[in-house]
Amino acid sequence: MLSPRPLSPPVSRPRTPLPYRARMDELRYLRGYGERVMDQVRALIDSGRLAEMLRNRYSAGHEVRDDKALFEYVVGLKERYMRKAEPLNKVIYDNKLHVVKHALGTHTAISRVHGGRLKAAREIRIATLFRDAPAEFLEMIAVHELAHIKHREHDKSFYQLCTHMSADYHQLEFDLRLYLTQLEIQAKSSKDAT
Repeated sequence: MLSPRPLSPPVSRPRTPLPYRARMDELRYLRGYGERVMDQVRALIDSGRLAEMLRNRYSAGHEVRDDKALFEYVVGLKERYMRKAEPLNKVIYDNKLHVVKHALGTHTAISRVHGGRLKAAREIRIATLFRDAPAEFLEMIAVHELAHIKHREHDKSFYQLCTHMSADYHQLEFDLRLYLTQLEIQAKSSKDAT
């Protein structure tokens, strides 16, 4: 008969610094990234340099303020990179899309019967948050939603199309996640101040 092994003492793990531990949920947009990246982000947050880093990297705004301008902007990107794709019927800012529900933009094909034919009306809705976001983030979300015209899933071919339309797509997507994190930190700070 085998004798049970003596229990080994629990392994002590390094403690997370208190300033970050108090804000654990603020990195929800970055889940899935490696621990090394997460540690770098935590360091930026704890030192208060995240906002400054984003401001230095993305200082330019954009003039795409209303739905008409947004439609023209997105159709321009589509014509440049996806001429043969089906036309878009509507592109609007949507204040009902919210980051919390994990939707920054949507692409839909609404099927309607016209005469004896079934037609799909393609719509792209982009969260109103991008009206005030840096120009690069608006481009990234527009490219993302345009890529869904050809590829429904977030697979390799989807991301290849995204990087074809925007060479820095992956960096922009990551930086957008940092931007959303910073917006959340600012919202909590101003809420705590009142």
